[in-house]
Amino acid sequence: MTITAALVLWSIIWFMTFFVILPIRIETQGDKGEIVPGTHAGSPETHHLKKKAWITTGITVVLFVISYVVITSGWISVRDLDWFGRMSPPR
Repeated sequence: MTITAALVLWSIIWFMTFFVILPIRIETQGDKGEIVPGTHAGSPETHHLKKKAWITTGITVVLFVISYVVITSGWISVRDLDWFGRMSPPR
């Protein structure tokens, strides 16, 4: 795996994890009862963005290491995912 491929894999895992974690434990203005005029009641009052970014980074480290080991070890290859037999050598 090249450095560029590793960075792309890291970025994809980080952003996907971040978007999953983002709505967890969000406190909206409607929940607090303090709706600012001109905003939606579902707008976040407290979002804990820094904490969620650190949690995302921790989870990403674990998922990236697992993905890196599986990819570089060859336990699962592209040929293992060829369900329709399109990668078999021509006859």
